Amino acid sequence: RCSVLVLAQILTLLSGSGIMNDLGVDTKGGGKSSAAADKVVEEIRVKGGKAVANYDSVEDGEKLIQSALDAFGRIGEYCLFNLIHRIHLRGSFLVTRAAWNHMKDQKFGRIIMTASAAGIYGNFGQANYSAAKLGLLGLANTLAIEGRKYNIHCNTIAPVAGSRLTETVMPPDLVASLKPEYVAPMVLWLCHEQCQENGGLFEVGAGWIGKLRWERSQGHTVREKNQPMTPEAVRDQWDKVCDFTDATKPSTVQESLQSIVSVLSRVESEGEVDANPTAAAASASGINPAVGQKLPPTTFSFNHTQCILYALGVGMSTKDPDHLRFLYEGHPDFGCLPTFGVIPSQAAMMDGGLSSIPGLNIDFTQVLHGEQYLELYKPLPTSGISFSAIKVHIIHCSEYFFCFTVNTYSGSELVCYNQFSVFVVGAGGFGGRRTSEKAKAPLPPPKRAPDAVVIDSTTRDQAALYRLSGDWNPLHIDPSFAAMGGFKAPILHGLCSFGFAARHVLTQFADNDPSRFKAIKVRFVKPVMPGQSLQTEMWKEGNRIHIQCKVKETDAIVLAGAYVDLHSTSEDSPENLTQVRQICTPNISCRGGGLQSELVFAEIGRRIKDSGSELVKKVNAVFGWEITKDSKNAAQWTIDLKNGSGSLHTGPYSGKADVTFTVSDEDFMEVVQGKVNPQKAFFSGKLKVRGNIMLSQKLEVILKDYAKL
Repeated sequence: RCSVLVLAQILTLLSGSGIMNDLGVDTKGGGKSSAAADKVVEEIRVKGGKAVANYDSVEDGEKLIQSALDAFGRIGEYCLFNLIHRIHLRGSFLVTRAAWNHMKDQKFGRIIMTASAAGIYGNFGQANYSAAKLGLLGLANTLAIEGRKYNIHCNTIAPVAGSRLTETVMPPDLVASLKPEYVAPMVLWLCHEQCQENGGLFEVGAGWIGKLRWERSQGHTVREKNQPMTPEAVRDQWDKVCDFTDATKPSTVQESLQSIVSVLSRVESEGEVDANPTAAAASASGINPAVGQKLPPTTFSFNHTQCILYALGVGMSTKDPDHLRFLYEGHPDFGCLPTFGVIPSQAAMMDGGLSSIPGLNIDFTQVLHGEQYLELYKPLPTSGISFSAIKVHIIHCSEYFFCFTVNTYSGSELVCYNQFSVFVVGAGGFGGRRTSEKAKAPLPPPKRAPDAVVIDSTTRDQAALYRLSGDWNPLHIDPSFAAMGGFKAPILHGLCSFGFAARHVLTQFADNDPSRFKAIKVRFVKPVMPGQSLQTEMWKEGNRIHIQCKVKETDAIVLAGAYVDLHSTSEDSPENLTQVRQICTPNISCRGGGLQSELVFAEIGRRIKDSGSELVKKVNAVFGWEITKDSKNAAQWTIDLKNGSGSLHTGPYSGKADVTFTVSDEDFMEVVQGKVNPQKAFFSGKLKVRGNIMLSQKLEVILKDYAKL
């Protein structure tokens, strides 16, 4: 029931005609007065509307209707229905439409629609109101989809509030609990820029909030190929149709239609469908009609320009003479980096290939690249026309996991094979297997110090450069788009970090010879920001190089479970493996102007985490290090092996060091690698010591026994 004043405003706004019925009783139903109805009629007339008053009880319905007929000559049932829709549904649409383009331009917007339990569940006598309120939910759901890419979120609330009428049927303390103050905070949160909720429906009242969602039974297919569908078949299977055991919860039109699409496919191919396709999809053969699909081949033309552009995109530079063979087409050994093999296959998927796969109904704005595997069957050419064939391999049931396999050919010859493993955020619940024997699995690195470490600095424009190889996702260039994904700035492509790590292995263990490269597997863990430094740690185990890639500035792992397989050479015989490891042990490189000593302290820090308590027992001291470069202080480190289970600090230290060493970055590495005796370095002035000099004798425990550098 609207208040009479609100109803007066509605009729005036729409220039409508109406009869104002009010007995004029008090809240307890006693007394009688014409004042309430007369006041509303007068307000409507003053503002240009038409209205008459009626003071009869609604039990005398014939008298009330006769008053309307006498005054207006007709009963406006349609007007009453249309009135409610114009106010609630059309009014909300018009206000939203006025704000929509402004929200798009500023790349931010939050819209809250107010529905009602009457719209969600229905309520006797409120057909017009219920239809309008549920219409608001449909409007909100579509706005949530259309606005997502502009950072415009739309949600719906169905609030419960106290009113004058509920005072008579509810205890006073309950009415007091149903106040706007217990709804408004929910609205404020949904409007906040940190809130990522979108397309939600919530009931709220009295400080309680509940989220609603659709639920659908597994259902049952009741027809066979070339057979009519009969009402008797529907009747006979009605219990199965309405059985909510193991019910699904579709949240998009695509998920809703998935069952229908699957039914059409299975009926035509098998002649009979005996269960809902969502349930049947849990069979060993897969869960989605997309599984096993093959797409027509796509072509990709390239020449030396694309090869060079890719090499620059993954950090190669003319500053390093060894890189010239990948950057200059006139170089006698000019070649293409092996990881360029992801580019043709990625182009095949991004140029509309995936969106055309039947049954693959996913929101590509919610796709995350989880893992990548690349295998080469021959060195990549530096120009030519290749074509790629895509096959959808498997779908993971819990997080909607897809494995796309792509074969790339040059002419009739298979050149490389890719596996793209991706996750669709917020999707899933479709049954199916949780693993695939065909998907290449990531592998952990050996539990020992790495054989080689390379630090390479990315540039501020690294992502802007890499995207020119074909990955045009605005997440990597547009700050506002990145903000929608929850990032402070555009992030580096995962496949760019992938390229960095692969060429580090190629440099350290294959003499930059692309013909040695066989395969690479990585799992993408965390993003990298352009300008950060990538630290690739490598362990050689035969022809397999295990790798782990970190952000040097944060120590966050970004590539895990990774490895590169190399083709064998005569130098890889078993008797030479020990020698190879000894050669690689001090093989620490630092690119981009960093300090080589940082790698040593990073390894010491890792060892402290693993064996800190034992080191504290043996050493019981705090060591300070002042590292210089070009006669200037460049870094400060403190190794605390006296307190707790040990720790490593960079920068100023709040405590006091027992002994402090000052040494240049270059001399420090000479000492660590055993090329210079520490005593000789001290007496020659290269290594300066202050504090308890006798503790320097314990350095060997830190640098050799445990760091194994």
